[in-house]
Amino acid sequence: MEEKIERLKPDSKTGLTYEQVAKRQQENLVNYDTSVPTKSIKRILFENFFTLFNFLNLFLGIAIFCVGSYKNMLFMLIVILNTAISTIQEIHSKRVIDKLSVMASSKARTIRNGKKEDIPINDIVLDDILEFNTGSQIQTDSIILEGNVQVNESFITGEPDSISKKVGDMLLSGSYIVSGKCIAQVEHIGNDNYSATISSGAKHIKKVNSEIMTSLKKIIKILAYAIVPIGIALFYTQFYVQNESFTDAVVKTVAAVIGMIPEGLVLLTSTVLAVSVIRLSKSKVLVQELYCIETLARVDTLCLDKTGTLTEGIMEVKDFIPLFGTKEEMYNILANIAKDSEDENSTIQAMRSYFTNITTEFKAAQKIAFSSDTKWSGINFEQVGTCVIGAPEFVLKNSTNEYEDTIKEYSKDYRVLVLVQCHDNFDNNRLPNQLKIIGLILISDKVRKEANQTLEYFAKQGVDIKIISGDNPITVSKIAKQVGVKDYENYIDMSTIANDDEIKNIISKYTIFGRVSPIQKKSLIVALKESGKTVAMTGDGVNDILALKESDCSIAMANGSDATKNVSQLVLLDSNFASMPKVVAEGRRTINNIQRSASLFLVKTIYSTILALMFLFMQETYPFIPIQLSLISTVTIGIPSFILALEPNRERIRGHFLRNVIARALPTGLTVAINILVISLLHQNGWIPQEQYSTLCVIATGICGIILLFTLTKSRKSEDTKLPISPFRLALSIVLCIVFIIGLTSFGWFFNIASIAPMIHEIMITIVTSIITFSLLTFVFKKFLRLEK
Repeated sequence: MEEKIERLKPDSKTGLTYEQVAKRQQENLVNYDTSVPTKSIKRILFENFFTLFNFLNLFLGIAIFCVGSYKNMLFMLIVILNTAISTIQEIHSKRVIDKLSVMASSKARTIRNGKKEDIPINDIVLDDILEFNTGSQIQTDSIILEGNVQVNESFITGEPDSISKKVGDMLLSGSYIVSGKCIAQVEHIGNDNYSATISSGAKHIKKVNSEIMTSLKKIIKILAYAIVPIGIALFYTQFYVQNESFTDAVVKTVAAVIGMIPEGLVLLTSTVLAVSVIRLSKSKVLVQELYCIETLARVDTLCLDKTGTLTEGIMEVKDFIPLFGTKEEMYNILANIAKDSEDENSTIQAMRSYFTNITTEFKAAQKIAFSSDTKWSGINFEQVGTCVIGAPEFVLKNSTNEYEDTIKEYSKDYRVLVLVQCHDNFDNNRLPNQLKIIGLILISDKVRKEANQTLEYFAKQGVDIKIISGDNPITVSKIAKQVGVKDYENYIDMSTIANDDEIKNIISKYTIFGRVSPIQKKSLIVALKESGKTVAMTGDGVNDILALKESDCSIAMANGSDATKNVSQLVLLDSNFASMPKVVAEGRRTINNIQRSASLFLVKTIYSTILALMFLFMQETYPFIPIQLSLISTVTIGIPSFILALEPNRERIRGHFLRNVIARALPTGLTVAINILVISLLHQNGWIPQEQYSTLCVIATGICGIILLFTLTKSRKSEDTKLPISPFRLALSIVLCIVFIIGLTSFGWFFNIASIAPMIHEIMITIVTSIITFSLLTFVFKKFLRLEK
């Protein structure tokens, strides 16, 4: 098929004409991104409606319908509403993410009709001429026509080392430019690209590390194996052993089985996460991976790059200090470097703004772009030889000691670069020997106004701050002091660290890490994780990519490089570090509330499972029917779990999700099971009449659920209230208690509830014994399971 396509050979300076582009578009030779940032609506509908539990609920609903007990099908309405609400929220969330993804998406710089244009990557056509700079993501396989670049192909090959590419070499889609600038012609589009699709290369797919998702899968797996055999055994017991009618046996078996299904738990989790995505979008935060919200809530260490995070990233040349030669000579060299450099970083842009007047123009013979690994860039001029600017430690190397005091003094207030010169050319992109120092360049970077307040927030939240920068550690330390970083004086020059073993030893000792290479940034993140930390990393440049990929939660600035945004799970669309407290607070609110609401759901699953097993061996009929469980579930689980899941909550996540949830749910679940066991034994022995048996079981179960709700009214230490209880949660518990009483009395006929007047004494005894049992069990689980508060 490729042979039939007419290939064009446009000039690298003019590119395709608009007529040629239009023809390519007519021939459908247009690049396309086969990925979508979110699930399709069809997939959302499928995943939410076609679930194991929904099929099971449908089967149970059909069983109830077939025996004619229509009002006991009310649970199906609740299942449908839960699924519909979750689906609507998820679709809304999807649309928000898709909209924000367009804002944050990469653009391609094309040359068409002799003009440079930034276009969406989906508008690239075959044979287009593209310009790539440092940090550019390679959107399509392209052949270099002009320039030399260093390329990282780790997204494709897994190899972290940069590769040198020259004229005639292929740039593979999914790789990114580490340094340099080039002009290239598009060779493949769409599925013909090396990476098969843009997303498989350009997007780094990090394995989802979600404790919630893992825990829910465990619960579902256990229940999936248990529900069907228990249900069949219980039906056999009720129908053949207890001699219940076929209708009653079906209805009571269905009641037992639907009680075991935590049908709203998974839906509530996805709904709350979807709401969080929408909330964060209002703060200009794009969530590219849903469960990273959970990871962020668990973060206890935040790694920051100085430039663009603590500072605005807008460099300004303050002065230049000649050490040899005249000021005019140094100015002219720097003006020529600024004019001819192909770098587009903030340092070169600052030099272009400052060194504007060239007295003697030089002709560039060779150019070496800036690299985060080498920390220098240079140009060989025909008239004056090789001129290099960069970090003193990397350019002067062993000669640094001679100027150490001077550089150290200026480094207290400025970022210091050195200008050196020699007559030799570059040796295979390496620095030539016999470099002669010309002078120093003093550059400043404005500290963000909101940085101090933001870092103060993290300090109060118990989050450790580590600043990892490629700049001089003295300069970084001074800025850290300005913004209120604790232990700012604990800094280290990472150029003196030789291997990863040393990094493991220093990671806990220092706060400021200067002169860090990209590989070292990654190694620092690895060392923090190995020490048991949950690490978030912010970055905006290509030197941050390896560290971002390694971190538990990666956060990019929207004004950062394409590759940085593509590997990150969160993108700050306004590039404002002040958004971070909102992001962390939202994560904590979400996960804490999911954990609390999950406990409510598992209470029903725990006591329903225990009761189902218990009634397999007891000579007693199962006490509940589905309509009664619908009342209990709505009052003690459905309404409170949804409302509490959206309540503010800023506590740091502690402990393990599954352990915390089960330990909180077990006291209530066991209290219910003990109550029902006692009531059943009393009924067997004639102490409780048949007409009161089921009603008393419903009331006892509801009481336990309400007791749990009232325990949730206690205020946490971190809440902005001096009251021992939360007024909102107390009011909610009282309202739900009233709703439950109304259901038992005014609508008792609908829920098959007998008159409660003759049972007042039994009800009072049940309340007292339930409180005592619940309190004892709660004490036991907190004491012996070390439940996190």
